[in-house]
Amino acid sequence: MDRLYKELENYSQTDYYPFHMPGHKRNESSVDGNFPFDRDITEIYGFDNLHHCKGILKRAQENGAKLYGSLECFFSINGSTAALLSAVSACVKRGGKILMARNCHKAVYHAVYLRDLKPVYIYPQIERELEINGGITPGRVKRLLEEQPDIQAIVITSPTYDGIVSDVSGIARITKEYGIPLIVDEAHGAHFCFSNYFPVSALKLGADIVVQSLHKTLPSMTQTAVLHRCSDRVSGDVIRRFMGIYQSSSPSYVLMASIDACFDKLERDGQRMFQSFVTNLKNARERLEKCRHIRLGTADMIGNAGIFDFDRSKLLFFTKGTSLTGHKLHEILREEFHLEMEMESEYYVTGITSVGDTGEGLKRLCNAIEEIDRRETLKRIDERKRDIFLDSSPYMQMKQIMGIFETIESAVTKCLLEESIGKISAEFVYLYPPGIPILVPGEQITGQFVRNVRRYMEQGLDVQGLCDYTNKTICVVGD
Repeated sequence: MDRLYKELENYSQTDYYPFHMPGHKRNESSVDGNFPFDRDITEIYGFDNLHHCKGILKRAQENGAKLYGSLECFFSINGSTAALLSAVSACVKRGGKILMARNCHKAVYHAVYLRDLKPVYIYPQIERELEINGGITPGRVKRLLEEQPDIQAIVITSPTYDGIVSDVSGIARITKEYGIPLIVDEAHGAHFCFSNYFPVSALKLGADIVVQSLHKTLPSMTQTAVLHRCSDRVSGDVIRRFMGIYQSSSPSYVLMASIDACFDKLERDGQRMFQSFVTNLKNARERLEKCRHIRLGTADMIGNAGIFDFDRSKLLFFTKGTSLTGHKLHEILREEFHLEMEMESEYYVTGITSVGDTGEGLKRLCNAIEEIDRRETLKRIDERKRDIFLDSSPYMQMKQIMGIFETIESAVTKCLLEESIGKISAEFVYLYPPGIPILVPGEQITGQFVRNVRRYMEQGLDVQGLCDYTNKTICVVGD
């Protein structure tokens, strides 16, 4: 079978001269740096067209559908962002109503804005001991659908950035009763299908559309993702149309080849790769769970706060009750131990593991955390500081005064953040990563929100979204 990445490799060795884009003309001497210019082509003869595929790209996507067991697999070279924009746009008519988890990625909010949708928020429960978002429960979904029968689709994030999995199967049964599609942002769960050690993928639990970022947890290049159509409740032609709108008309063959190579590798060698990965991960978690002060997030949280399952490939290190903040732990791991973690929060740090990890890499992390934990044992912690982060979840329930589209299109003014309390925000505010809005255009700004932002900044966390990068001012509706 011809594979895209192999054909690109072969083509790069031929003497065909490019009187076509890209401008580097596969001439490495025309640029500085070591990049794969020899395989960076455009839609030339024999290499198909992503937005009108009939040949090698069509077969590459069919291979993805077969590997995952979906009806159709759509390549996204604009990450899960383009896939989520397309999924929401395909499922909800312009101006329609969508039920969405409040902890959805900002791409879902952007779809709401672009399509002038009316969002109905369902807030995840909070796991109070660890202060992280829990799951979305079927019961709460059912109540909202009963109250607002004009909802056209639902979108949830499962797993979350922290590895929290909701009861997708239970939610899917309810959406089927109401005849509306369920979109699952499974960006962080592309690896679920390849080992029973991980939660069951939404692909197998009744979701109608599943979006996965391959680059997050599988051996594929940054910006590669897929959208799976899993039922006939959503039109493949409509998805195809929106994927063509939200992606470049000149998609990168290097990125598409990376997706194809990833699928081929998993098909041929995935079982061995995941066996090795799971063995190394289990050994690492066994060591890390023994630490006394730096607590590792474990499956013990399952059953609390709507948490149906937990992705054990996520390593969450909690600092509550220690002398460290999440920012400080992140800093120590990076500067002293040369370990770059995925995310820092007020009171925990997240590390992402995958089949690309080596046993040696995981041992380095274990050694570092054990050493930091040993140091904490030698310190006398002020008891008054132990609970400093209690009830500090950034995802408070906010009051929506105006719609997102209406707000962004309104006349706005800037004011000092401290003087914005009670006003209507005209901007998004995120802690990045993970890019989940803690404030959405149209929501009323509260004193607690302002205090939280100032606290995040004092701790060195990355607050983004405001047009004022110093976060001193915020755009609000009206004068």
